[in-house]
Amino acid sequence: MIKLLQVLIDGTLVGLVYGLVAISFVVIYRASKIVNLSQGEVLVFGALFLWTFTFGVKALGYDMPLWLGLLVTMVACVGFGLLLERFVFRPLIGQPAFAIFMASIALLVMLRGTAQLVWTAETRPFPAFLPGGALQLGPFMVSTKLLIGALFTIALTAGLHLFFTRSRRGLRLAAVAEDHNTALSLGVSVRGAIAVAWILGTVVATFGAIVFLSGRIVSLEVASIGFKALPVALLGGLESIRGAPLAGILIGVGEAVAMAYLDPVTNGVASNVLPFAVMIGVLLLRPQGLFGWKKIERL
Repeated sequence: MIKLLQVLIDGTLVGLVYGLVAISFVVIYRASKIVNLSQGEVLVFGALFLWTFTFGVKALGYDMPLWLGLLVTMVACVGFGLLLERFVFRPLIGQPAFAIFMASIALLVMLRGTAQLVWTAETRPFPAFLPGGALQLGPFMVSTKLLIGALFTIALTAGLHLFFTRSRRGLRLAAVAEDHNTALSLGVSVRGAIAVAWILGTVVATFGAIVFLSGRIVSLEVASIGFKALPVALLGGLESIRGAPLAGILIGVGEAVAMAYLDPVTNGVASNVLPFAVMIGVLLLRPQGLFGWKKIERL
């Protein structure tokens, strides 16, 4: 029983990290109706920006504090998000879903190649923003880093929910998410709202990298977390901010249980397959997800 409870605790914490990355899918989809399949690569770019402005500049003889490196990284992420929106996806507004889907795949390949060209494929140490180690709670061990990340995910979810439902700009984004033509008739700038959504998506993905990679290494393979977070976003509902962490817990716990009890008899296959089996099931049985709107366009 203790082992099972430990597995559930670990799965919940990891699932909330998945939920954090899934939120970056949601904020982009809410305004633009685009499922950005390259979101994992966007996360890697955020991580590499942070490495560049911390360890990278230190190698050149400059000593930049972590807080300043994080601030400069956020500025770079804002510019990066605007660049993607302005030159890749804005020209595709109003185009068929298949064109947007193919552009998303092309962007995935392009970003991965660009990252390898600029930073090479070697692994790099990632700044330790969060403390390592674990907390002893009776017979259970709780990762300090994942616990802080989980609390951050919950706080960010609450903040973004209030932003989308209470603030003027957030309500404009909600209007754009409902219908672009209706938003235009109300005087809402659709392009401006979509640009804000891409900025938020890029920044949130970078925060996901900070939680997931703190004190570890960053490499191009880290982008795979984007594909693990996509089933979470679909399960929670691509328009639901609060659905992402809840779906993340379900996926994380399921993956942890499969890893503990099924992987030994399936040669490690069960935990890798589970999120994508859930994704197929959601698309077949409930395309809008658990908390999403009923009308949903699948890309």
